Amino acid sequence: MTTARVILNFPWTSSSDKLKGDFFQDTGVTDAVMKIARKELREDKTIREQSLEQLREWLQKNGDVENVRTDDLFLLRFLRTKKFSVPMAQQMILKYLNFRKVFTHLIHSLDFMSPSVQKLLDGGYIFPSPIRDKHGRRVVVGFANHFNPTEHTSSDMARLHFITYETLMEDPENQICGLVHIGDFKGISTAHIACWNPTDFLRIMKWGEQSIPMRNKEVHLVNVPSTVKYIIEAGKSMVSKKMKERLQVHVTVSDLCKKVDPACLPKELGGTMPMAEMIEIWKMELSAKRNLVLSAANMRIHSDRGIVSRNGTDRNNNSNSSSLGMETITGSFRKLEVD
Repeated sequence: MTTARVILNFPWTSSSDKLKGDFFQDTGVTDAVMKIARKELREDKTIREQSLEQLREWLQKNGDVENVRTDDLFLLRFLRTKKFSVPMAQQMILKYLNFRKVFTHLIHSLDFMSPSVQKLLDGGYIFPSPIRDKHGRRVVVGFANHFNPTEHTSSDMARLHFITYETLMEDPENQICGLVHIGDFKGISTAHIACWNPTDFLRIMKWGEQSIPMRNKEVHLVNVPSTVKYIIEAGKSMVSKKMKERLQVHVTVSDLCKKVDPACLPKELGGTMPMAEMIEIWKMELSAKRNLVLSAANMRIHSDRGIVSRNGTDRNNNSNSSSLGMETITGSFRKLEVD
């Protein structure tokens, strides 16, 4: 496979292969990455500037929102995820703000230095590899058995996930190239699932893809117990056809390594760099972006009246529209019996 690239330089908005004179001054990314942006996102300087101007004007006039960041990097998260469709980016901004509002009880504090979150981070529950894959994408690795349900809550889990994604999206290269997700389900137990309120679980599965601005390119799951597949199948009913097609379940780590460059994986999952080393590198990145992530707490949405769902009728917080999905999820929870 093509050699992956290690991210070992500060301030974490570039990669080690970036050379002097290879930057686009207005984007902070290399020519190679901008080629991806042009090909996959239809992005160029003119479209970027016009779209940003339209978004800022819309935010200024929108009385339903308050204190929303208007810097280029933040707004480009949504424009790039929606391939520079301004109306779709506007909808995603509203859904993102509403997501943060609805789940305040879970993601009330996005500080990675919070003791419970930091303990979960140090334990290796979820972290991105410092090595990009051959497509320039960051690889986010999660170990289910590194979450101890007797020590942590669903809020700890949700906060660390959200902190991870928020921090990664402060890098324009991640916005453009996207992310790969790896989940190792070895050692999962009923206690891992029982720590979640089924309603919260359903809503996060249903709204996450629509509300969190990320280009999720691949999802790989490994060591999945047969009984947990009930949850996976129920979760797939909550996401788009595109995401279903990007989800792959592997029986063994060897199978996973046939689909994902092992150089991007921690040593504990078939790679060469120890997990602890990857986490220490990631913590430096978290520190560099901490204030930006925390500043988002000031953003507000006062009304969800501007939000249009996929079917064009209900809003994000209409729980009645999710009743069928709730039955599917709840039924799957009942079937879950893990040794």
